Amino acid sequence: MAMYEDVLLFINGTWKQSRSGETISIINPATGSEIGRVAKAGQGDLDEALDAAGAAFLLWRDTSAFERGKIMRKAADLLRERAEAIAHLMTMEQGKILPEARMETLAAADIIDWFAEEGRRAYGRLIPARRPGVSQMVVQEPVGPVAAFTPWNFPINQVVRKLSAAISAGCSIIIKGPEETPRSPAELIRCFHDAGVPAGVINLVYGVPSEISEYLIPHPVIRKISFTGSVPVGKHLAALAGLHMKRSTMELGGHGPAIVFGDANIDEASKTLVAAKFRNAGQVCVSPTRFLIEEKVFDEFVEKFTAGARQVKVGDGLAADSTMGPLVNERRLTAIESLVADATSKGAKLETGGSRIGNQGYFFEPTVLSNLDLSMRVLNEEPFGPLALMMPFRGIDEVITEANRLPFGLAAYAWTSSGETATRLGQGIESGMITINHLGLALPEVPFGGIKDSGYGSEGGSEAIGAYLNQKFISRTGV
Repeated sequence: MAMYEDVLLFINGTWKQSRSGETISIINPATGSEIGRVAKAGQGDLDEALDAAGAAFLLWRDTSAFERGKIMRKAADLLRERAEAIAHLMTMEQGKILPEARMETLAAADIIDWFAEEGRRAYGRLIPARRPGVSQMVVQEPVGPVAAFTPWNFPINQVVRKLSAAISAGCSIIIKGPEETPRSPAELIRCFHDAGVPAGVINLVYGVPSEISEYLIPHPVIRKISFTGSVPVGKHLAALAGLHMKRSTMELGGHGPAIVFGDANIDEASKTLVAAKFRNAGQVCVSPTRFLIEEKVFDEFVEKFTAGARQVKVGDGLAADSTMGPLVNERRLTAIESLVADATSKGAKLETGGSRIGNQGYFFEPTVLSNLDLSMRVLNEEPFGPLALMMPFRGIDEVITEANRLPFGLAAYAWTSSGETATRLGQGIESGMITINHLGLALPEVPFGGIKDSGYGSEGGSEAIGAYLNQKFISRTGV
């Protein structure tokens, strides 16, 4: 098992303490005890990172996409070699079970490889001219230094998408990493550094999120923003970016509907959705939350799903028999307890769960609620925890209306054996992503992003790199 060490800032190719020497405590959510400290950046550290990113951009943008891709693929190989040690560190700081941490780390290597190739294929185009002797072309150029803000629920995955797209396009980047889970993203950055990314191209800082974002976003060096997090914070940062005409990508919260029709394979749907719901203790932006079940199979589905929820083994993510770890911190625990208390006080039925487990660490039971109504907070606020909300419906128009009721539009799920129903859902659900009869989200080669209050832009697929490129039109005549 890897040893957990204190986490430093990474600025201009060097690991260092903050200038002030201040640090922030890192807590193991399985025990509630401190396992290390992370350096807390101040304005002086940010200025150093900005200077480094600005200077390095001039070098990196002129490095060929072929050479950038070679370095990135080497970083991906290093990440695979170190995956086991990094996964242990991630579980210690974030809580998710070790197989999930290992899968996240290995998937990150695939994402790096994907973007390494996308950079080589960021083509321009020629436009036929209206008269002889005129050449008209469109070329793509890196937008400039990027500021990226990433959350704690997927400490590597959320960094690697922004980082890989940025440097593949030829941008430099300053990453504001998650203070709760700083070590695993630091090890990701170490792979890039060891692979030969020049000093200053990648910088990693930690600190007070509001102080860092409100300093970096308006700064003239920064030309592009990417943020993953809550809707309220995302709206604030998008507004700040807009004030300074900075391009931004926003991947915000959701309240994913999971729709099951009576003609679906109920056994398969319930089993698959149990796994999706309780992955990372439900702390997943695309997690299914509102389970909208056709009335004629409602009782059957709830019974099978609840039985599956009861089989989830909650424990320390490093324990071999655990299938769900703790929530990341006490704030999440309090939030989930509050949502459950509100729902049950208004008549919701607890099919299973509903309580904290023990008094050490931040463990909460996998919870299934039924007999719900729209006055309950849990049906209007993103739960972001191990809560499954069961609601019956009668027809497709009714279920589409409910699926679209909230201002969120990130991910949706559906199970049906009818091609006509699947087509209606694909066309009618207001969501950036919908997966039907299987789990098909978040692969490197497919788009990843939301609409409505869930944000805009993509962090996957061929669409993702475009946010880091400017299109320049060049018209010329003569030699």
